[in-house]
Amino acid sequence: MNIYTKTGDSGTSGLIGGTRVSKDDIRLEAYGCIDELNSFLGLLLTECKDQDDTGFVRKIQNQLFSIGSFLATDQSVSTLKIPEPVTEEMIQAIESEIDHIVSSLPEIKQFVIPGGNKPAAICHICRTVCRRAERNVIKVSKVYTVQHNMIIYLNRLSDYLFVLARKACLSEDKELFWENIK
Repeated sequence: MNIYTKTGDSGTSGLIGGTRVSKDDIRLEAYGCIDELNSFLGLLLTECKDQDDTGFVRKIQNQLFSIGSFLATDQSVSTLKIPEPVTEEMIQAIESEIDHIVSSLPEIKQFVIPGGNKPAAICHICRTVCRRAERNVIKVSKVYTVQHNMIIYLNRLSDYLFVLARKACLSEDKELFWENIK
């Protein structure tokens, strides 16, 4: 297998279906953000101690591949391999996991500052990359067909990453809050 094909040397990349587009195409930006998020989730897993969290994040990584595949397919020339990359059950699973984690967390009345410990800091990086991916998928949806559940899923996923960060901080009692310092 040849890793370098040189086909992108002119500033273009191929979508699934063979269509070549500029590397700054909104679809590439969107699935590039999904790929970046997936990579940061991989980093998070190197710090994750809870086996339930590890299993759940691994499932998310696989789901993100399906979303990326959807975004990388030129639907005008190719049939989607995964026509419904996000199901209602996937959204409900994230909501259930959020509810489960939140039930063990103290109520917050201040803004949380990212950090506290390494796993929490990585969760916050994942959360912000997820928000960027969500914004980019919304941009794509204004021009191309995008399953609306993908946007909902990314919105819930960023919420999940926020509560996972809080859980990680509280495992060491190191949650940080914003102070309006003047």
